[in-house]
Amino acid sequence: MRTREQVEGIVTALENEYPQALCALEYGKDYELLFSVRLSAQCTDARVNQVTPALFEHFPSLEAFAKAEPAEVEEYIHSCGFFRAKARDIVLAAQMLLERYGGKVPGTMEELLTLPGVGRKTANLILGDIFQAPGSVVVDTHCIRISNRLGLVDNLKEPEKIERVLREILPPEKSSDFCHRIVLHGRAVCTARKPACERCCCAAYCRFFTG
Repeated sequence: MRTREQVEGIVTALENEYPQALCALEYGKDYELLFSVRLSAQCTDARVNQVTPALFEHFPSLEAFAKAEPAEVEEYIHSCGFFRAKARDIVLAAQMLLERYGGKVPGTMEELLTLPGVGRKTANLILGDIFQAPGSVVVDTHCIRISNRLGLVDNLKEPEKIERVLREILPPEKSSDFCHRIVLHGRAVCTARKPACERCCCAAYCRFFTG
């Protein structure tokens, strides 16, 4: 585990390197982000952003999604993979948002987890990006890998355990942005196969840096 000063150093280094901590998924309405995150499971954000403009144009409202047959949605999201399960979840989630939550994306972890296809990673992203809820921690593959390399967690692979640790050590008001920056860093520098350690802003804190 890292000291408080080391954690602050890592957070600051990533802030300086990636000042714009934005979600890579493009959306206009709250529920569009919810559906985009579902589509991004085992698919790239870039691919999702290619698919969603036509999807959201054809289904311009929650009501349109709720009335759709999953097969209709499948036509637009086929290239995202696992399209049948994703289409079913999107239609069912639209129906539940209208019937149970008044057509609005709910703002608590407990409520979000009732929606089809929504796990803790999705719920935390929604809480952080839409509701700016302090302490929201999105644990994806980049977060798992880099948190271990930086010593923020000690050889943990289970997302919920990592989420718990990061929530304890990160400044609550910075945790959501930190996770977005981890994704950017994981794509640009600290990749899984060949990390570019020589240009890593966090090299001074990394347990695997040998330079």
